[in-house]
Amino acid sequence: MQPKCLFVKTLFLLSLFLHGPANKGLSQVGISWNEILDQQASWYGTDQASQIAENILLYQKENGGWYKNIDMSEALTDTEKESLMAEKSNSMGTTLDNDAGFIQMEYLAKVYRETGKPRYKNAALAGLDYLLEAQYENGGWPQYYPLREGYYSHITFNDGAMIQAMNLLREVANEAPLYAFAGKSRRKKAQEAIDKGLEIVLASQIRVNGRLTAWCAQVDAQDLSPVQARAYELPSISGSESVGIIQYLMQLEQPDAAVIEAIEGAVSWFQEVKLENIRLDRVEKPDLPKGYDLVVVPDSDADPLWARFYEIGTNRPMFVGRDSVVRYALHEIEHERRVGYSYLGPYAKKLLESDYPEWKRRMGN
Repeated sequence: MQPKCLFVKTLFLLSLFLHGPANKGLSQVGISWNEILDQQASWYGTDQASQIAENILLYQKENGGWYKNIDMSEALTDTEKESLMAEKSNSMGTTLDNDAGFIQMEYLAKVYRETGKPRYKNAALAGLDYLLEAQYENGGWPQYYPLREGYYSHITFNDGAMIQAMNLLREVANEAPLYAFAGKSRRKKAQEAIDKGLEIVLASQIRVNGRLTAWCAQVDAQDLSPVQARAYELPSISGSESVGIIQYLMQLEQPDAAVIEAIEGAVSWFQEVKLENIRLDRVEKPDLPKGYDLVVVPDSDADPLWARFYEIGTNRPMFVGRDSVVRYALHEIEHERRVGYSYLGPYAKKLLESDYPEWKRRMGN
């Protein structure tokens, strides 16, 4: 399984464009957290790999989950290790957000495959059980589990949270060699989980005047309506998160009529809302707080872009700052959000240029 959906990788590349090269923080073994899933298979059997695996075990909470935004490849002092052990029972921050858990489980599975050490298998299984427990009865996944008040409890497509869970569980259900240790019982549970998840995906696709469009980044856990998350993430149709959802649906081997309709409707919508003849430039401006600005400029030769948010009913790109006021041009929102969040990007480029045509070929047109 690829640990990050395409659109999450796209956002990462955009962050490099917006903010410059990230400080990857080389670990004690000379491999950054961003690289730990990309090594040769034999490397995962080395002592170096086991050092990172031991860190991952220390960061894992008693409920099987992990906190987000932590570089677990960095060396830990004895004091830090003791602190992590003392905090094992504090699981209120365990989450599916920002790849939390997905990187760790894949990494542990790779180290177990090369070392055969049961502790790594057991930790990966605990992470898998966490995912299964976190799923709502109706099939959706929240951003945080245990549940937290506020938007954290919405069913969350944002940043690929729910689709990453379904991708990993599909690997388990399909007896992917990396997760062969999961066993028959968990494979059955994984299949049941993704079956229910698919129902939520199809039921939450937004219809406008009877036509299927795409998805909101988060939906109400009860009625599946589009809902707000942070102040600048209003109910809308997502030009980013929807890509990963469609790619998941396209991987279903025998899609039924409802799945095919969902894919065709969403792809048609993406074709309709692409933004042509513009590009997004990073302009150096030393007088601004971060030293640069992002500016939309005309360019008849530019590849199409898509907005992160589209207004439901009009398909107008929405640009929303921390005041939650909808504006229709990037330059109209505050500088801090303009350069600190991805509002425009080539989100659906690969989907339309290669993924969808390949899917059509597989389906026999």
